[in-house]
Amino acid sequence: MPIYEYTCRACGHEFEVIIFGNDVPECPACGAKDPQKNMSSFGFSAGNKFKSSGKSGGSCAGCSSPNCSSCS
Repeated sequence: MPIYEYTCRACGHEFEVIIFGNDVPECPACGAKDPQKNMSSFGFSAGNKFKSSGKSGGSCAGCSSPNCSSCS
């Protein structure tokens, strides 16, 4: 059963939920039914790989920082 992370478009509440089939998640704070799915490393399947930016120094694809924890 996949667990997905969402942010409510209506109130901004961040939450996690287990999704069954084509269920549409509902915000537990306000009840809105149109949350935005967030990208998370847990949500990736085992077959997907992160792509390198091709830059030297081990920086991540989103910026030039050598420390990916500094990305936001």
